Amino acid sequence: MKKYLFSLAALVLISASVKAQFTLGIKGGVNVSKLNTDNYTQSSVAGYLVGAFARFGKSLYLQPEMYVGSKGGQFNYETNGSTVGGDAKVKFTTLDVPVLIGESFGASHFNIRAMVGPVYSYILDRNASFSDNLSSAYKDLGDYNHSSLGYQAGLGVDLGNIALDARYEGGLTTLNKKYGDRPHLFNFTIGFKIL
Repeated sequence: MKKYLFSLAALVLISASVKAQFTLGIKGGVNVSKLNTDNYTQSSVAGYLVGAFARFGKSLYLQPEMYVGSKGGQFNYETNGSTVGGDAKVKFTTLDVPVLIGESFGASHFNIRAMVGPVYSYILDRNASFSDNLSSAYKDLGDYNHSSLGYQAGLGVDLGNIALDARYEGGLTTLNKKYGDRPHLFNFTIGFKIL
């Protein structure tokens, strides 16, 4: 049954996309991410994203994207319940491929959009900087899966050829056996339509 519903939804989107307009653009922005773990106190880290997007449709649209970004988290490591320890910062460079379904409200030169969809991420590089007393934690944190699946949901505004987006990204798969989900993050981007 799920296969038939998915096939029907894909067919509706493809037929709507063929009849509608096509947009291609570039985008860049900021990620604010945090890794979830029960073992350490966490805080957020800032990163970047840069890439491209396509949009098929007018009011109902399909928007696949591809971008390179950085995300991760920062942990405070305490020993024996005291503040003796240190900070651990883990950052990933990822290739992200979201495929979003959205609805826009308003005219083509000014509209408000809502969007949701899955995102696939592949870790291209991991850069972890730890103090010496965190070497055992480093070994644990180094055992990350290279790819993961998540979801994005957000709002956007189109002002002529400029597209502004704000999204939340959550995890659907685990990134590490011990530390759980992929990073949860907010991203804020500006895009420029070139077609």
